[in-house]
Amino acid sequence: MNIAYAMGKSGVGGAGANGFASFVPLILMFVIFYFLLIRPQQKKTKEHRQMVNNLKKGDRIVTSGGLHGRITAVSDSTLTVEISDKVRVKLNRGNVAGLLQTGPQGQSQPSKSGASDSKKTK
Repeated sequence: MNIAYAMGKSGVGGAGANGFASFVPLILMFVIFYFLLIRPQQKKTKEHRQMVNNLKKGDRIVTSGGLHGRITAVSDSTLTVEISDKVRVKLNRGNVAGLLQTGPQGQSQPSKSGASDSKKTK
């Protein structure tokens, strides 16, 4: 018998429990990533999809390219947007970045903050 064999780990015992314990930090990291990254992104995507599906004629929008305009026609996959007097462009629904103001039925307006609220005193 060699003394090296006597000093090594035995193959019997807590090998199964030690294997599971090594996966606990990975599981915790996945849970943290889910709640901090994945879930908020899914919620944002769902809200954007709902907003795009509820667009109607007369809504004021901003596109992902930064163009501001008013919707003049709606179809299944495209929108016709008037960006200036008698200037209309067609774009895919997915390119709408945000809703600025709803049409004549609902009169919601974007919140204004900043310069108009501050007053100069002398």
